[in-house]
Amino acid sequence: MENTGPSFRRRLLLESLAVLAADASAQVAWLAGHGVQADEIALDFDHAYGLAPLLVEEGRLGHGVLPDLREIDAVCAGMTGDDWTREALRTGEGWDRVRHAARRV
Repeated sequence: MENTGPSFRRRLLLESLAVLAADASAQVAWLAGHGVQADEIALDFDHAYGLAPLLVEEGRLGHGVLPDLREIDAVCAGMTGDDWTREALRTGEGWDRVRHAARRV
């Protein structure tokens, strides 16, 4: 049975933000540990980001973090093929923007 309660939804968002906020070497280690490509970091966030309005409504997420979450979403949406590499995690301007926004949240 899938748990979709408020605590679970909040945890999904927080876990995705923790990976987004991590430095590049930790992100690369996360990818290796999960056997996935860099786009999975953004996909995990995308799934959790969709829950943000509900979390705000439930009082489990402050309304003030929504601009930073929207920024993360917009930067990831604007990334292209070259941005989805492990090297891009280390050197990409977009990934730096995402990290800073995730850390603010």
